[in-house]
Amino acid sequence: MNDVRLMPAPETAGLARSVGGIDQDGKLVETAVVEERPLTLFLNGQEIVTMMTVGDYPEYLAVGYLLNQNMLRAGDEVTAVEHDADLDVVVVRTPSKTDYEQKLKKKTLTSGCAQGTVFGDLMESLEGVVLDRSARLRTSWLYALTKQINTTPSLYLAAGAIHGCVLCREDRPLIYMEDVGRHNAVDKVAGYMFLNGIAAQDKIFYTTGRLTSEMVIKTVHMGIPILVSRSGFTAWGVELARQAGLTLIGRAKGRRFLALSGEDRIVFDAAVDAGA
Repeated sequence: MNDVRLMPAPETAGLARSVGGIDQDGKLVETAVVEERPLTLFLNGQEIVTMMTVGDYPEYLAVGYLLNQNMLRAGDEVTAVEHDADLDVVVVRTPSKTDYEQKLKKKTLTSGCAQGTVFGDLMESLEGVVLDRSARLRTSWLYALTKQINTTPSLYLAAGAIHGCVLCREDRPLIYMEDVGRHNAVDKVAGYMFLNGIAAQDKIFYTTGRLTSEMVIKTVHMGIPILVSRSGFTAWGVELARQAGLTLIGRAKGRRFLALSGEDRIVFDAAVDAGA
């Protein structure tokens, strides 16, 4: 599965639409804006959450959400994932029923970045997680990845107002997901990896969003040893990355980056100004 390439399809109907307005000169203009819609997730017969999403890959989003909220575990079996587009509902089915009604009350997640986490449970789930110390990130790979990702046709380039997350191996983007909330994009990648049996230990995770505590927790929870962003850090995100042994790289633009954790995985094999 290392050769999989699932890239954005910004031309897909229903992901964006044209809206009229005026620009700074008072001229009439047409511009693309991203659509967002509610998606209600059920785990067996239990309603879990309603989240706002761009609407693509609901099955991966649903499974990834449950994994990253620790409601599904890596060894669990999913017997079916059923999506009803007319009702905006997705149902994930497992052989045995689960009970989260008291722990997780129904909530609506706004788009932006407000997708919350059952934080205490996730922190506990990180205990005992050991990220692959032999994983490496060559600077030549990093420079190639950032160039490829930033030039790939995407909803972000077409309409903005969206986040992207990319699963990579060496210098190759493998799975590129977008959504109105960065956590939705992470969850889509996690769901795809789970349903397709993709290993995490030799992968690199790239996000357009900030390197916050939640982003670090989700990456570690997924078992990916290297996290990269073109954006910046939060202090707690850095602290958690250091505790977990995660390689954390931010402000990755062009041939510049800043590593604040797990620097020993980085192999400096490309000059900063080479090919600039």
